[in-house]
Amino acid sequence: MDEKFEPVMGLEVHIELSTMSKMFCGCASDHFGKPPNTQVCPVCLGMPGSLPFPNLEAVKDVIKLGLSVNSSISRFSKFDRKHYFYPDLPKGYQISQYDLPLCSGGHIILRSGKKINIRRIHIEEDTAKLLHVSNDEESYSLIDFNRSGVALCEMVTEPDFNRVEEVVEFLKEVQLIVRYLGISSADMEKGSMRLEANLSVRRVGEVGLPDYKVELKNINSFRFLDKALRYEIERQIRILKDKEKVIQETRGYDQSKGVTFSQRSKEEEMDYRYFPEPDIPPMVFDDKFISGIVRELPELPYAKRDRYLSDYGLPSNYVEVLVSEPERAAFFEHAVRLDSRYKVGVKTIANLIVNKDFDRKYPSPESFMKKILDLMKKEYASGDLTSKAVREVISENIKAVEDYNKGKGEVVGFLIGQVQKKLRGKGDPALILQQLNNALKVKGKL
Repeated sequence: MDEKFEPVMGLEVHIELSTMSKMFCGCASDHFGKPPNTQVCPVCLGMPGSLPFPNLEAVKDVIKLGLSVNSSISRFSKFDRKHYFYPDLPKGYQISQYDLPLCSGGHIILRSGKKINIRRIHIEEDTAKLLHVSNDEESYSLIDFNRSGVALCEMVTEPDFNRVEEVVEFLKEVQLIVRYLGISSADMEKGSMRLEANLSVRRVGEVGLPDYKVELKNINSFRFLDKALRYEIERQIRILKDKEKVIQETRGYDQSKGVTFSQRSKEEEMDYRYFPEPDIPPMVFDDKFISGIVRELPELPYAKRDRYLSDYGLPSNYVEVLVSEPERAAFFEHAVRLDSRYKVGVKTIANLIVNKDFDRKYPSPESFMKKILDLMKKEYASGDLTSKAVREVISENIKAVEDYNKGKGEVVGFLIGQVQKKLRGKGDPALILQQLNNALKVKGKL
């Protein structure tokens, strides 16, 4: 990135909610992998005379997300019609929300301490899916309406991002929060979490927003997001260096070529001709309804991090691994509760999960704890043999040691495995870890 320029980025994150039925009808919402056009009805096909009926569970799910990211929950909200003409929208408009969304404001704090502000979180219906076919003889598009009408949550951030790494970290945190709430799988490859990035660049030191923005659409993985943003930032910098104006437009990302490409001119809000949805009455929520949703909230990732650090004294890299999946965190906590009987120690439990994936190898925390006891009763190799094996492994794996010193903590599991290989599985895991700690001269960080 050129030091004289910096990007200004905001996000629109779309999350398909895991409700049983769609947003405004009774059709099943689980559309992935289903035969095309088998989960449809007059409502989600947009047929004249059909009337929408809101899904209360979807509304509650969006409020849960809002509460989890410090948003203000509206006591009065309504649906609106967002008009545009495209084959994936059978009615010629999408039922969405405009001026009175379910959630307003909010924020997420990144590891750097930077606050990313959220403008709004609202609910809407998803569109149909276009399938493009092209061969030597013809090109055409097919439409699968199974996705049409699925409950969709949209989170819009302020343009607070100035680094690509901030965007990726933020999205991973949103994905994790959504999974802890149980409201969506947020699987980008399956399309249940999709994102659009609004991006422009300005000279370093300038304040305010540039007079244009480019929207990047249809990015389906964090890896491609990283590449697409970096390419687009450099593209815009080149244009500005040539004293030309960046066109305000919507662009896609070509994964095979590693470039962004123009799709269409960028719409403005006025182009959508929003007006209140006449077939759905406004929604009114009282304090009792909101309080009931608050009581349903689980402990969220950021709260778990703080608790694992303070209560268990675990290193931050261990904490990140343990919190990275709701199932893994639940397994760890169940094992810790069992430790009142087994007495193996929280740090031993965490070490075997983080560095050796023991939670993946045993069907339950009970069998996991019994295995630890078996290992502890085992006749281990002597300290001298262990020390010798550790020294040999470190001398034979210089690259792994360098990677660890660069912050790649996951290589510890590999080094432990190599030591155990030399000791033919008779090494004491705790002793191996201690010896590696001393040998790597990073005591307290393993």
